Amino acid sequence: MSEQAGYSPSFKRPAEIMRMRRKRARSEAGVFSSPSAQGSTGSPGQSDSSPACVRPFSPGPLFNSQNRSGGGIKRRNPFANIENTYSPKKKLLIYNDEGNAEAADSYYKIKKSSEKEGDEDMSTKTEGRGVLPFSTRLSEVEKHERQDISSKKSLTFSEDDSLFEEEEEDVKSPLLKSPQAIAPASIAPPVCTEYPADWSLKTRLLFTSPLSLSWAEHPKAQEQALGLSQHCRSQFSTLPHSLQDPRSCSELRCAFQQSLVYWQHPSLPWISLFPRINAERSFTGKSTPWAQDTALQQSLMSEWSVSLSSLYSLLKARLCPYFYLCSYQFTVLFRAAGLGGSSSISALISPTTRGLREAMKAEGIEFSLPLVEERRRSREQQNLTVHQGEEEEQKEKSQECCELKEGEECRAGDEGEDGGYNDDEDGGFSWLKEMGVQDKIKKPDSITIQLRKEGHTVSLDHKPESVVCVEGTHTFTLINFLINCKSLVAAAGSQAGLPPTLLAPVAFRGATMHTLKARSVNVKSQVGSTYQNISSLEITGPILPSSLHTVTTLLRPAQKGNFSATLYTHAPTAVMNTHTTTKEQGAGGSADLSGCGLHPASIQQLQQPSSLGKTALTHINMNNYSYTWKN
Repeated sequence: MSEQAGYSPSFKRPAEIMRMRRKRARSEAGVFSSPSAQGSTGSPGQSDSSPACVRPFSPGPLFNSQNRSGGGIKRRNPFANIENTYSPKKKLLIYNDEGNAEAADSYYKIKKSSEKEGDEDMSTKTEGRGVLPFSTRLSEVEKHERQDISSKKSLTFSEDDSLFEEEEEDVKSPLLKSPQAIAPASIAPPVCTEYPADWSLKTRLLFTSPLSLSWAEHPKAQEQALGLSQHCRSQFSTLPHSLQDPRSCSELRCAFQQSLVYWQHPSLPWISLFPRINAERSFTGKSTPWAQDTALQQSLMSEWSVSLSSLYSLLKARLCPYFYLCSYQFTVLFRAAGLGGSSSISALISPTTRGLREAMKAEGIEFSLPLVEERRRSREQQNLTVHQGEEEEQKEKSQECCELKEGEECRAGDEGEDGGYNDDEDGGFSWLKEMGVQDKIKKPDSITIQLRKEGHTVSLDHKPESVVCVEGTHTFTLINFLINCKSLVAAAGSQAGLPPTLLAPVAFRGATMHTLKARSVNVKSQVGSTYQNISSLEITGPILPSSLHTVTTLLRPAQKGNFSATLYTHAPTAVMNTHTTTKEQGAGGSADLSGCGLHPASIQQLQQPSSLGKTALTHINMNNYSYTWKN
């Protein structure tokens, strides 16, 4: 089949060509337009010689064309077809005076009604009018919205004008958006100058930074001596916001040595006494002369008791902010009044067993299970929500009630309330007597029945949920309990006869000064297709919360606000971040802890209630002097 000359089957959308033709026509409008052309009605009776009688394409001004046929009749668009003439309605957001956005569907209704009127009165209206500006049309739409939609004073548009004007609006008209939805990119994110307090013990810190960290190692003898002296005297240096050359700053190096100091009892140079839980490997093959010597064990426990009493006296006088007791079974954190959001001295023990809790009850020590109570409160809240539901949720409601009863029984068992277990032991076997076989079947003894009923309590043992909180004057009773508790020291194994480890940030009676180990390494890290120099600083040892905060405070000016840290937590102590709900909550900030030996910034951080729950920090990142963290 022969194709017509000038016909291109792939040419389907002439929108771009039509825009070019309209631009050319508008640029020549001053030459071809005249008052006679404006008043022309374009009737079919006009001659071909009329100056403004032909308009080959629409929209666009009429221009003189004597060689064209058709006279004043408007020429049909030869490229128009269903594909490029049909355009779905595009909703325009029009903001009224109140600032509310409304879809301009009425605009298209007015447009259709105007087209019908234009067809009826084509000879007098459409031919002489060009395309109105977008702002004019918006104003007229608002005018018609205020009036009756059926009014006949609407705009009129020609059939060919409506072919391209929507496409032209897409290009020229700006997109209308709500002012509330526009978020300025120039507003910087809020700067976070502090991370939450982490009460867990760390075993290793790994800092990385694009700037060198070599200033932290190989201190001079004078710098090391001055750092130890400042620690003992609780003197702190003030550093500038940014340091140009950290290696030449003696104050920074002294302060770093000061932040590495901690105090420990007992101290055995050939054995690492932290961590103590699951640390049998570190004691294997080491000399333990006290294991078979009872007199030596008693001497060690006597000195340990004096050190523990000294620590509690300092804690009560607010001269020691906190200390840790690390045994082979559990860890105890003692905090002074005013720290952790508590207004009194508090102690957290984790993990615990049913036997330990029963022994504490026997000594008259009142304690709470924060995580168990939190779980019980959440179940009560769920129970209330279920009760407010519809009748279709009755099954779920009964299930939640059963779980709630189990939780209450578990808590009652921990508090020594045996009211739920006062059932007659033989009452459950009365049916055997009715059948006459009571003598042929062996009944379980009372111990088995009791253990089965207390299964929920035993299930908490050695889990984070078993953390125990002791507050107020009961902490003094807890100190006496720990001194006299025989199960505090292992009776067999590699740790047999060795007292628990005491760790504190300040000096106490019988304590030995220790420093954390720090070393710096420069490595190359691949970033994309290039290698970038990365400096790292590794710190190992029993890292206390105040030591972590002091080191990060020193790295801020030294690394110009850009570094990251990976934290390795001693797992049994992660639950120490549990928030304890006290009756006098919120009054802890009024306590004066200025003489406890910590930096004022560290005291301010540790006074805040913990927000990490039973988790601990794993990563800390500082970028442009702003903290982000992960837990």
